[in-house]
Parts: sequence; structure tokens; C-alpha cells
Amino acid sequence: MPRRSTPHQRSILDRTLVVDNGAFSIKAGFVSSTPNLDDCHIIPNCLARERDKKIWVGSEIEACRDFGEMAFRRPVEKGYVVNWEAEKAIWDSTFLNPKSKLSCDPDETNLILTEAPNTTAALQSNCDQIIFEEYEFATYSRHIGPSLNAYHDIQHFFGSPSRDTQTPASPAECLLVIDSGFSHSVITPLYKGRPIQQAIRRLDVGGKLLTNYLKELLSTRHYNLINEEHLVNEAKEKVCFVSNDFRNDLERTWKGASSKRRLPEQQQQEEIVVDYVLPDYNAGSTGQIRPHDPSLAARVKKMGAMANPGGIVEDFMTLGNERFAVPELLFSPIDVGMKEAGLPETVMQSLSGLPQGLWPAMLANILVVGGNSLFDGFMERL
Repeated sequence: MPRRSTPHQRSILDRTLVVDNGAFSIKAGFVSSTPNLDDCHIIPNCLARERDKKIWVGSEIEACRDFGEMAFRRPVEKGYVVNWEAEKAIWDSTFLNPKSKLSCDPDETNLILTEAPNTTAALQSNCDQIIFEEYEFATYSRHIGPSLNAYHDIQHFFGSPSRDTQTPASPAECLLVIDSGFSHSVITPLYKGRPIQQAIRRLDVGGKLLTNYLKELLSTRHYNLINEEHLVNEAKEKVCFVSNDFRNDLERTWKGASSKRRLPEQQQQEEIVVDYVLPDYNAGSTGQIRPHDPSLAARVKKMGAMANPGGIVEDFMTLGNERFAVPELLFSPIDVGMKEAGLPETVMQSLSGLPQGLWPAMLANILVVGGNSLFDGFMERL
């Protein structure tokens, strides 16, 4: 009688790499027994091409100094990886380059990878195939991004003592994750770390749409910036904010001739209207905000440009309602013709898909993540 072979039991390795493969950037780091922010690294998830045709891959773009008319190629579209050729080039540069801070040997590393909720089976299969055949990590686990948020030490955010890092972490019992990122915004209710599938809701408004909308506004009112994605995205992050009184702020920045609609000049300019100085890549300067000077703006209209005290000629844009009209799309997509509910209504739609007994616990444990949550006034408005 032939001898039965015993299956080989492979032990779990100590080194684990966690990768949040976002549309705009990759957040990755190695698991540590004493975690801190320095363990996490942010890598641009894109390929970029300069005007002189030079190609930058992933984190290499941090060494670039001229972003003028730079073209970007992103492997993630609408939240899903659709171009593994480009993604693999970024991963190779990040995880296989000996000079990288995240360099590792896949054979000796466990991988925890995130994906967007409701990813199709075909895209999941493509991802698994790349992981197993191209990288051959020792072990591999794929999760939706919001489910990992349930394992945060959430009570520590509210002043409770930190939990013991030596004991296995238990997920929060009830957690409502609002993730507003580059491609879209997703509402994901979690119960004991597991998503409640029928209550997941998605809003197709994210940072990419806001940047494109700002490009159109600035190209119509100021300079042609259609091909300046990096410049406009940087300006959006620096000057935009979420208004808690949209109608009143719109009146304060009104430029019409009707005296009934115009407010006193001092109140009109206060806090909202600013001048944004465009970056000068030749001089190595970045975009800057400064208080609006109406007299300076009038002189620039006649002269075309203005020299600063150092004698350097600078271009700037006067920004008013653009500052809050762009983020307003998160709360009112109908402003650009999108027949979708805003973020607060989407949250309520998600709650309506849950048993009412879970509503109090979900509303008491809301976690907001994503780049759009960094807008000033976002949390107060939500």
C-alpha cells in the first residue's frame, strides 16, 4: 500500500507588508510591534512624463522640479486597478528596488492588500494572478480598504488608554466608514469588521472630479490650465474649503453690478477672496496664498504681470467663489448635472439599508477617511 504524503505546513513569516493601493497614492508600510507614523510611506501611484519626455515612476517624482504640462498615467480608474502593466512598474520601483525604503524579498514577506468595495470578480482574478505569478509573496490576503479601519485603536482617539499591542486586535463592533478619495466616495457600514454588503453606497465624486472642475473654472476665468493637472491639484489642496453657508458666501464674492446684491467691499473681500501666486518652476518656487489686494490686481490687468519686492516677475490669480464652489460638489453633485445625492444623503441611504437597531451604534462610531476630508470645514458641514 503506497505511503500517504503529509502536507507541508508553511509557517507564517514575521515580516508583513500592508499596501493600501489608492488611486492617487499608495500607502504602505511594514507591520511593527510599536507602530508609529514613520512606519507608513506614501508613494504617488502614477507614471509621469515631463515636457522633455523624461519618465518618472512612482516615488521618483519627488525628485522632479518642473511639473509644467506634466502628463500623468494612473493605473487605477474609478477606484479599480485596470492597468497592471503600469501598476507593476510602480510596484517594482517601490518594493523591489534595493534603494527603496519599502524594499523587500516577496518570498520572505506576507502581503495584505486592499481593494475597493464591490470589485468585480474579473478584476480580483487579475490581481490574484499578478500577486501569485509575478511576485510570489509568501502569504497573501486581500481585503476591502474600509474593513481594515475597524482594527484601528479608535477609543484611543477619544482619550482612552492605548490598547496592548502584544494581544491580537479585535475589530470595532459597529463602525460607519466614510471614505472620500481620489476616484469616488464610499459609505461602508461594518459589523465586527465585516462589511454589510447591502448597505454599501457609492458617490462618483472624488478628488479627480474636483480637480478637473477647478481646471475648467480657472481656464475660463484666468489662465489656460487644462494641461496643468499638478498645478491645479496643488492649488485645490491649498485654497479650497467647504462652506457652511454656501448662499451667503456666494453673495460675499458676488461681482455683479446690482447694488442690491453687492455687500460692502470690506465684507466682500474678508477672508474669502485671496490671491494665489502661481509656482515658478524655473526659480524653484511653489504656489502661495496671500491676501487679496484690489489695487495690485488692477495694475496687473494693465501691465500683464507684476514684479514682487525681490524683482521677480510673478503671475497670480484672484480666487473667490472657486474656493468653495469646487468642494461643494461633494454635497451637491447636481451643480454640474450629476443626478446623484450628496454625501450626507448618501450616508442616510446607507443607513436605510441597515436594521434600525444598528443605527445608534453606527451614528455613534463614524470614521471619516480620504483626502477630501482634509478640506477646511468638511467635518463641520458633514
